[in-house]
Amino acid sequence: MTTFEDRENAFEAKFAHDEEMQFKAEARRNKLTGLWAAQMLGMTGDEAESYAKTVVLADFEEAGHEDVVRKVAADLGSKSTPEEIRAKMEELMQEAKSQLMQEIK
Repeated sequence: MTTFEDRENAFEAKFAHDEEMQFKAEARRNKLTGLWAAQMLGMTGDEAESYAKTVVLADFEEAGHEDVVRKVAADLGSKSTPEEIRAKMEELMQEAKSQLMQEIK
């Protein structure tokens, strides 16, 4: 194998790893968003966990995260706006990435 092929394989492996980590971070963010919304809806325990799973699954409806925003906004009604949900999701993305990094160590 040539040095060029080695570098190409390394770049492909890094890309695959980065994509996997991004997917995991987004799924974790969606779960955290679901738990946040569940708390606002007065849910706790298994009910909150179950609701969070529905939020994670909502992300598979279309590309991007607007499907999650729509679901949570519809469920929360007047308790939160789509803009507030998007802001919370940005905040929770940092938390999700931090959690994943702690798990890797």
